[in-house]
Amino acid sequence: MLGSVDAVTTPPATPEGAARPRPTRRDYRADGLLATLLLLGSGVSSLLYTVAGFYPKPAPLWVSAIVILAFTAPLVLRRRFPELVALVVAAAFVASQLLRVPELLFCNISLFVAIYSVGAWGANRTRATVARAVIVAGMFVWLISALVSQSTRAGISTSAPSGGGLSPYVAVGFIQIITNLLYFGAAWYFGERAWAAARARVTLEARTRELAEERELNSRRAVMQERLRIARDLHDVVAHHVSVMGVQAGAARRVIDSDHDQVVTSLAAIESNARTAVSELHRMLSTLRDEDSDEHETGAATDSPTTRGIAQLPDLIADAAGTGLEVDFSTVGESRPVPATTGVILYRIAQEALTNTLKHAGPSSHVDMRLRYLATAVEIEVADAGGRAQSTTPGSGLGHTGMRERVDTVGGTIHLGPTTRGGFVVRATIPTEAAPPDAAPLNAVPINNDQDVVA
Repeated sequence: MLGSVDAVTTPPATPEGAARPRPTRRDYRADGLLATLLLLGSGVSSLLYTVAGFYPKPAPLWVSAIVILAFTAPLVLRRRFPELVALVVAAAFVASQLLRVPELLFCNISLFVAIYSVGAWGANRTRATVARAVIVAGMFVWLISALVSQSTRAGISTSAPSGGGLSPYVAVGFIQIITNLLYFGAAWYFGERAWAAARARVTLEARTRELAEERELNSRRAVMQERLRIARDLHDVVAHHVSVMGVQAGAARRVIDSDHDQVVTSLAAIESNARTAVSELHRMLSTLRDEDSDEHETGAATDSPTTRGIAQLPDLIADAAGTGLEVDFSTVGESRPVPATTGVILYRIAQEALTNTLKHAGPSSHVDMRLRYLATAVEIEVADAGGRAQSTTPGSGLGHTGMRERVDTVGGTIHLGPTTRGGFVVRATIPTEAAPPDAAPLNAVPINNDQDVVA
């Protein structure tokens, strides 16, 4: 509000829980400093207005001091109780006009800050809107009524002069109205912008925290998945070779007094598997320690545990055959390149199936292994004919769990189960790329308990 026109207003409401951060001690200190500066400025301004004789009969000094304190001191709490502070400041502003307190500059600044604070800090937006609307409406009602009252008391005509044009008093009234529209509009607009900016900042900080938490969660998941992968590879490497060494050691023990050549052959197989196991473990641990090792740079790690695939299946079968296990291997369908991950999974499933056959059916069992290239998938099937178990230690089930987890990671399916003829079959199907439109699908025959080997 500007000028020497008197003012009146009505009170708004009170705030409630904020959606933006509550004021800090630093905020309260800043508001205290602001209130102090406005108080000092109002005192100096009042003195200057008095000396200039702005009011013929100004309010007494003690009245002026109380009113000035009333419209500046509440600003200390403008962030905590914005609507209440605006009410008090507006009432003090009205009092300064009615009581003719000689101060018209800093009281307008204080009211502007109070109305701005309602928009910037009012937690209840409906209440903040109502409070500001009531204050602004009250001020304009007072302004218009004061203009009309003053013109009536002074006998000033608001009609156009005889020469035409606009009455000077009406022109002054329009200037007052436009000035007040700009004044209250600016306080309202900048308060709303401050609230929106604070809300946007809070939202951004919340999303930043969520992203940080999500990154941390993803990091933990990645660590867990890597541990699981390492556990699977360790199980596959160790279990297979140790099982082979156990079978060879048993064979050597049975013929140690009767067949020297067989003992030598078995011990050589044990030595070879031990060396292979140690070599694979060494390569695995080296890969974990140094992802940029020369082996990775040159791409020469074709024999490492993580680069084994379909091409190494004959070596796996030869290794199993060295224990006496009879393995028939065949390929169904036209062979084609498969993703490296798919090849590793197929190899590990075949390795685990052969290891389980040695442990639970013995080297005297017969195994039929088939690799099928289907239209949109690759399938490995390992079926044994059963036999007498060479180990009395029950399985832990980790091998089956590992196979299922490997297949699940690539969206495949796996069947594990006994057959009616006493054997056990493992069949894993892993999807590959989509088949060409003219490709004829190669469907596998479903496994049932009446089949040992499925064609």
